[in-house]
Amino acid sequence: MISFVNAKINIGLYVTGRRADGYHDLSTVFYPIGKLSGSPESPWPFSDILEITPLDAESHEFSFTGTPIACPPEKNLVVKAVDAFEKAYTGHTGNKLPRFDIRLDKHIPDGAGLGGGSADASFTLKMLNGLTGNIFSDSEMIRLAASLGADCPFFIINRPCAAAGVGEILRPIDLDLSGKWLVILKPSFGISTKEAFSGIDCRHLSESRCPVSAETLLLESWRDSILNDFEPHLFYNHPVLKSIKSSLYDSGAIYAQMSGSGSAVYGIFDDESAASKAYVNGKSSEGTYSAIMKL
Repeated sequence: MISFVNAKINIGLYVTGRRADGYHDLSTVFYPIGKLSGSPESPWPFSDILEITPLDAESHEFSFTGTPIACPPEKNLVVKAVDAFEKAYTGHTGNKLPRFDIRLDKHIPDGAGLGGGSADASFTLKMLNGLTGNIFSDSEMIRLAASLGADCPFFIINRPCAAAGVGEILRPIDLDLSGKWLVILKPSFGISTKEAFSGIDCRHLSESRCPVSAETLLLESWRDSILNDFEPHLFYNHPVLKSIKSSLYDSGAIYAQMSGSGSAVYGIFDDESAASKAYVNGKSSEGTYSAIMKL
């Protein structure tokens, strides 16, 4: 079984509170990008390819190709997802999980705010569930995904959602950007969660609101009404991010924003020619990864 693992962008991101457990409550809209795109020979540049096949062996086998993953194997979210599914499967059936050969060809960059690691984990769960007879319901899969990371439940649903809590409280919304063009530009560096949240002043958190106005407001009005609380301090720390966002607007983007806690910045365009211009300009910038797609 092979799956193309899509990424996501955040439309708006507000930090609305500090929790007793040390985490922060957030308010955002998740929008999937790159669903079912490409082929094994020519995938969309920011799609991962995950292959899971039955294996006649004593233990699972893992292989990782493509962009290097900067963590030890035991901390890789795909490995953690297999371990979590195996524990749940044994608890549910009383049987040992069959062995699998799991291969991940990595393209979604880390530290980009595109949810690549979370997507890999959730797709692993969904594929294992399918290969073992879909023994877990969607709600059970969401709970299992939540144990792996805050963004993971979204990729079980994998449709536009308003999100709250740490990102695990999801409500599907009717937001459709079909026909628009998306350009993603990412500098060579990533942004760690620690750096992103260290710049949030807990004395001045955003009001408890959600950018679900994205459903009803004209796209042209998003620029001034749907914001990302991480941009001010991360743009100050990394001026190139601000320059990338400005370049997208200069190229004709209707809306541009850093996705999540960065460092990828995206622009939404009405027409292909303006998007292509932004893509080519971004691609020619040293150390910048770029991707373009029709939503």
